[in-house]
Amino acid sequence: MQKKFYLTQKLPPYIFANIHQLKQEAIANGKEIIDFGMGNPDSAPPQKIIEQLSKLVLDPSLYGYSVTGGIEFLKKAIVKYYHRRFGVELDYKTETLVTIGAKEGIASLALAISDPQNFICVPSPSYPIHTFGFSIAKGNTKHISALGARDFLDKFKKLVEIDKQKPLAVIVSYPCNPTTEIASFSFYEELVDFCRKYQIYIISDIAYCELYFSKEDKPHSILQVKGARDLAIEFYSVSKSYSLAGTRVGFALGNRDLISALYKIKSYLDYGSFTPLQIIAGHALDESNDDYLENLRKLYKSRGEFLVKNFADELGWHIDKPKASMFCWTKLPKQFSDISSFEFCKKMILDAGVAMSAGSSFGENGEGYVRFSMIRTPNEIKQASAKLKQVFSFKI
Repeated sequence: MQKKFYLTQKLPPYIFANIHQLKQEAIANGKEIIDFGMGNPDSAPPQKIIEQLSKLVLDPSLYGYSVTGGIEFLKKAIVKYYHRRFGVELDYKTETLVTIGAKEGIASLALAISDPQNFICVPSPSYPIHTFGFSIAKGNTKHISALGARDFLDKFKKLVEIDKQKPLAVIVSYPCNPTTEIASFSFYEELVDFCRKYQIYIISDIAYCELYFSKEDKPHSILQVKGARDLAIEFYSVSKSYSLAGTRVGFALGNRDLISALYKIKSYLDYGSFTPLQIIAGHALDESNDDYLENLRKLYKSRGEFLVKNFADELGWHIDKPKASMFCWTKLPKQFSDISSFEFCKKMILDAGVAMSAGSSFGENGEGYVRFSMIRTPNEIKQASAKLKQVFSFKI
């Protein structure tokens, strides 16, 4: 009987899964792990959201199939949010779609638009689904090695101008997971103008747009650019902004043709998230939760600053302060620059009991880097640096 299959053979090992296995092995051997790996929010959602959900789950009428593409209440809520947050007017009937998290939405869009003759331009490093969503859909990708938004745009434009075949679409994601980079409004204006000229779709992922640490760095939506809806689709989620990652509720907004294609695929694949989860997601997007967002930003900013200072003081490991997102992104410590990012992370789990994400998880251009999630308290950060210091001392 066949035991190897085409797609699973084509996909490389998922490094996040490998790291998780290492953590489980270390825990089984009695080691306590301080985990900075997965971007899994440790904060509670807004209290009123928890209270609303506790009431909704008692309603037996809400346990049937939901609606492909999202319930009307939630689609109207995301339209109101975009108008309040970005000043963008959208038609909730034709320019919005509810997804089972942004990750699923991007993967389903890849299924909808991929074909063997076209390719998608993807940054490296970037969140894995930006590449492997298209690999799973048997589509093609071309990677552009760039850490910063400006560098990516310059290289993307050059590739398009010299390549005989133009890409079907390009993916951008700012604030970026893993690099924490942000993009200016002029970046989006230039990108839209260029892609309109060459008839290239734009796929924007702004899952971390509410996690910024100064007014100057406040992220933008590509849909703020005049004419962007002619060629752009954008994905957003309540996962990070409202600490609702487990609810799996996200959104696609923008170009009607791409929304329609995504809806057609999803009509075959799912009936949407559990209705009570869609309802509380709609309530989370209400402006009454703006104070919650402000407090969450302060929390992640303070944790990031504390980690940067503590690791510099205790380990001599210099990490740039993040401007946005819930991550810190940094090169490997100099004394470990002779090993891969995965081997470094493996060593830190097994020898120090500290977990982080290998930069290579996010593409070839992520090699030599690691990512920390800001999901640990200052006390846990101090404990982690003390554990790491014991391992680092052997390499000095």
